[in-house]
Amino acid sequence: MNEVRYAIGIDLGTTHSALAFVDLAASDGDALVGEVMAVPQLTAPGTVEAPPLLPSFLYLPHTDELAPGELALPWSAEGRDVVGEMARSRGATTPIRLVSSAKSWLCHPGVDRRAAILPHDAPAEVARVSPLEVSVRYLDHLRRAWDHAHPDAPFAEQDLTVTIPASFDPAARELTVEAARAAGCGHLTLLEEPQAALYSWIQGSGGAWRKQVRPGDILLVVDVGGGTADFSLIAVLERKGNLELHRVAVGDHILLGGDNMDLALAHVVARKLATAGTTLDAWQMRALTHGCRHAKERLLGAGGEGRDAEPIVVPSRGSKLIKGSIRTELTRGEVSATLLDGFFPAVDAAARPQTRVRAGLAQLGLPYAQDAAVTRHLAAFLGRQLGAVAELEGFADRVAPGASFIHPTAVLLNGGVFKSPALAERTLATLNAWLAADGADAARLLAGADLDLAVARGAAYYGHVRRGQGVRIRGGTAFGYYIAVESTMPAVPGVEPPVQALCVAPFGMEEGTDAAVPELVLGLVVGEPVSFRFFASSVRRQDVVGTLLDLWGGDELQELDAISATLPPEGRRAGDVVPVRLHARVTEAGTLEIEAMALSGGERWKVEYDVRGTRQESVEAG
Repeated sequence: MNEVRYAIGIDLGTTHSALAFVDLAASDGDALVGEVMAVPQLTAPGTVEAPPLLPSFLYLPHTDELAPGELALPWSAEGRDVVGEMARSRGATTPIRLVSSAKSWLCHPGVDRRAAILPHDAPAEVARVSPLEVSVRYLDHLRRAWDHAHPDAPFAEQDLTVTIPASFDPAARELTVEAARAAGCGHLTLLEEPQAALYSWIQGSGGAWRKQVRPGDILLVVDVGGGTADFSLIAVLERKGNLELHRVAVGDHILLGGDNMDLALAHVVARKLATAGTTLDAWQMRALTHGCRHAKERLLGAGGEGRDAEPIVVPSRGSKLIKGSIRTELTRGEVSATLLDGFFPAVDAAARPQTRVRAGLAQLGLPYAQDAAVTRHLAAFLGRQLGAVAELEGFADRVAPGASFIHPTAVLLNGGVFKSPALAERTLATLNAWLAADGADAARLLAGADLDLAVARGAAYYGHVRRGQGVRIRGGTAFGYYIAVESTMPAVPGVEPPVQALCVAPFGMEEGTDAAVPELVLGLVVGEPVSFRFFASSVRRQDVVGTLLDLWGGDELQELDAISATLPPEGRRAGDVVPVRLHARVTEAGTLEIEAMALSGGERWKVEYDVRGTRQESVEAG
C-alpha cells in the first residue's frame, strides 16, 4: 500500500451524503488543506452535475424506462439504477420505485437488514434491495467519484472515517463497517455524528475555539437530521494547562427528524386538498410527502428567505375524481406552524415523551418515535444525565444542589432541520427557559456551524486529529454493555431462573482496547440452540469489566435484541457446558467483539453481530 495522502470523511446521512477530505501531506497543526468534494450524479436523464451533496435516495427504474446512455456517469457508460438528485426527483412522481431512509432501516432490529425489503411497500413487480445493499451503493458511488477525481490517490488506500449516529448499537455499527468494506473502503474508522459536528466547529474556528469554551463547560450537541434526533454532552477539562474534551453522554436512538416533518407537512397539504374536495390515496400520499420534502428544503434552505410558498405537483392515478395532476402549494406559514408547534413545542423541563397504547397489529415499517416533540425528548435526556459529570475531575461543584437536570453551558446545533432560524431559536429559548427555572445561567450558542457539511468536514478533520494533530474528543463507547448470565436453580413451575447482568465493556471503553472478565468462569452451552441477551446503559459509569448486577432500575439498563445461535460443539456432545472466560474488545473501527475462551482445549467462540431479522447470529469457533 502507498503512503496515505488524504484523510477522507463521509457523512452517510439519511437524506444527504457528503464527502470531505484533508490533504495530510500539506496540513500542519491547525493549518489544514482540505475541502468538500463535488459529487458527479445524474440530475436528469443524460444530465450529470456535481453538487457538494449526494441525496441519499436510490431509484430502481423499469427496464424500459430510460434510453441507452441516459444513466451514464463519468466513470461508467452504463448504469443499472440511479443514486442522488435524479433518484429523489424521479421518485417524487414514482414513489413505488424509490428507496429512502435506508440508514434508518439499517439500524432497525425488527427486520432482516440483508434481505431485499426496500422499497418496503412496493408491488411485486418492482425489484427490491436490502438496506445493507443500499448503503453499499451510496458508498460505492462516492468511492467511484473519488477515484475519478483522484486517480493518483485511490480511495481504498486513504484513511477513511464514516459517521454514524451516536446512539447506534453494536449491530448497526457492524453493519455500517460491512457496507463500507463491501464498497471498497480500506482503513476505516467510525465516528459519532455529534462529535464530527463539534470537530468541524473546532476546525472552522481556526484555533479560536479555545477562547469560546472554558474549563467546566458542558457542551450540548443537538443533532436533528433527516431520520434521527441525537443528543450528546461533551465536558471541557483542563489538564497540564491544556483544554481536553470528553464526551460524557449520548441519548437514545430516536427515529425522529426531517422524515417525520415531511410526513406532517404532507398531512397538512392533504387536509387542505380534502377541504377543496380532492382525496389522495396512499400512493399519492407518498408522492406528496416527497414533494413536501423538496418544498420544505427550498423554503428553509439558503436563498429561501424571499419565498412565501413552493408549488407541489401530485401525479394522478387516473381516478374519476382527479383529472390530471394535482397542483397545490406549501406555504412558509404552514411550514413554520407545523414544525414549531408540532416538533419544538415550548414545554417545561419536567416534560417527558408521551406514549400511547399501540394496536396489536401494525404494518411493517420503521419504529418511529411515538412522540414527535424533539423538546420533550431533549428534556428527558438532560434529566436522565443529571449526574453525568459528577465524578469527572473539576466538575464536583458543577451539579447545583436541587437541580432537576444537567445544566449545559453552551449549545451546538447540527442537522438540516436547523437551517430554519425559527427552529434554532425555539430550541435555544426552550433550553434557556429550563435553565432559568432551575436558577442557572443561560447557555450560549456556538455559532458558525455548517449545517449541511459539518459532519463530513469534521470526519475528515478527525482523520487528521488521529495522527496527533489538533484536539481530540475523548469518549470511547457511548454505552456500557452487559451480557445476561442465567443462574442455576431447581425447576419451579412458572418461575424463570433469575438473570444477572455482567459488564463486558464499560462506558467509555476506548477504541483499540480489550479486556478480559477477571476471575469469573462461566458455562457455555454448545451444540444446541441458545440465546444471548444483551443490555446497554448510558448512566452506569462506575461499573467496570466484571461488575455483576443482581438488580437494576428500569432506566439503568436497556435490553438490546437477543442473539440466537447454535455454537459448534468442537468435538463435544450437543448440550455440553464448556467452562469459559469472556473477553471483550472494542476495535479500531469502533465495533464491539466478544469472545468466549475455553479454559482447556484452546477453543474460542466469537459472537458475531451478523444481524439477521430476528438476530439469529452466527457464532464462530476459532
